[in-house]
Amino acid sequence: MKNLKSYVILFLLTLSALSCNKESVSSYVNTTTPSPLQVPQLFESLILNPIVPPDNPQTEEGIFLGRKLFYDPLLSADNTQACASCHNPENAFTNNNRFSEGIDGFFGDRNVMPLFNLAWNYEDAFFWDGRESGLENQAFEPITNPIEMHTSWPEVTEKLSQNSEYPLLFEAAFGSISIDSVLVSRAIAQFERTLISANSKFDAYLLGNSNLTMQEINGFNIFMDESKGDCFHCHGSENNPLWTDNKFHNNGLDSSLTDLGLGRVTGDPSDNGKFKSPSLRNLIFTAPYMHDGRFSTIDEVINHYSEGLQNSPTIDPLMKKVAQGGVQLSPQEKANLKAFLLSLTDEEFISNPSFSNP
Repeated sequence: MKNLKSYVILFLLTLSALSCNKESVSSYVNTTTPSPLQVPQLFESLILNPIVPPDNPQTEEGIFLGRKLFYDPLLSADNTQACASCHNPENAFTNNNRFSEGIDGFFGDRNVMPLFNLAWNYEDAFFWDGRESGLENQAFEPITNPIEMHTSWPEVTEKLSQNSEYPLLFEAAFGSISIDSVLVSRAIAQFERTLISANSKFDAYLLGNSNLTMQEINGFNIFMDESKGDCFHCHGSENNPLWTDNKFHNNGLDSSLTDLGLGRVTGDPSDNGKFKSPSLRNLIFTAPYMHDGRFSTIDEVINHYSEGLQNSPTIDPLMKKVAQGGVQLSPQEKANLKAFLLSLTDEEFISNPSFSNP
């Protein structure tokens, strides 16, 4: 009887412990703080809502964790390079280098893309060549890429697990002190979705809160005119204030296609030389331009479309005046177009304290 009584007591204690564990997990689920994206008024008219996967909802705890990870050099093999090393907030989360240097001194062959308004990526394909689908997947590659952070996920998760802060932060965000690559990428994606830029002078103009100069208005008209700039097909309009179609185009950079871009990903020759249209927001911060950073200034970009187009087998049909070298803008038209492009600058975005190193 004594042994039986001891077993009963032990059984009851075990049940009690299990009950406490369940309550702890339940308490975690109920205490995470939802933090839905703050959709700018101008974006409410867009066809698609922001893309937030059901298995990775936005929470204050997840966003804070992702923000901390974004700035932490522990994610690189030698603890010297963070995501923010290449994606600097002062440059709209890119940098001013043509190609970025990895931890081993190697350089890639693509310019760093800026990071903002990523939740409205209609194509749901990331990088210049669209090689990753989904923002969560986008975070995986730089960690292991031998010319970037050049580490392995087991090494990263081990370092984070041994850190005094991260197990508790992961438990707060995801209910688990066990850290893995999936949770790391989910946290970073949550933070990156908060990087919303929608407060430029032109945004204020569209909302009726600001006036444009005549030069800026003339520049916008050139941008929208199919016989002049003809920019809006790839780069949006007042009805698409993302200022990109998030699609892939061969925009006449080269007659001989050495970097196949999207074609290297799909294996389809008709995709050779196609690269993603970047947003035209915040251009003043994001030089140099194009997938390979070949243009140092906005003026060089405008000159390319005006008289520098190169024909090739996959040239986009939207490059209608490739036979003439481009749209042939006058010096005044170029100046007007540039003035409009600069009105898409969002000064508040690059200094937002919510995006800085926590």
